[in-house]
Amino acid sequence: MLRTITRLALAALLVAAGTAHLTTLRRGYRIVVPDWATRLLRTDKDTIVVVSGVVEVLLGLALVLLPGERRRIGLAVAAFFVAVFPGNVYQWRQGTSAPGLDTDARRFGRLFLQPVLVAGVVWSTRR
Repeated sequence: MLRTITRLALAALLVAAGTAHLTTLRRGYRIVVPDWATRLLRTDKDTIVVVSGVVEVLLGLALVLLPGERRRIGLAVAAFFVAVFPGNVYQWRQGTSAPGLDTDARRFGRLFLQPVLVAGVVWSTRR
C-alpha cells in the first residue's frame, strides 16, 4: 500500500512539474539550465525545458498507466532524476533563483531531495 501511495505521489509530482515546464514556470526553468547543457545538447535552453517537461509528464503518466512495465519505468524515472541533478548543482552554485528555490538554503536543500526521489521511485516500483 505504501509503495502504491509513493508511486502515485511521484507520478503526480512528475506530471505537475512537467506541466509547469510547459506553461506557467517555463521562463523560470530556462534561467536555471546550465550553459554547458546547451553546448552539450547543441540546442537552446527553451528546447531543453520543453523536452524535459514532456519527458516528465510522460514518465509520470507511465508510472500510473503501464503497470506491467512498472520496474522499467521506475528505472527510467530514477535515471531522469539523476540526469537533472547536475542542473540542480549548477543552480545552487550560481545562486540562480527559480520558483520555490529563491534562497541558497532552499537550493542547497534540494540537492538532498534528489537522492530521496531516486530511492523512492526505485523502491516504489519494485515487484
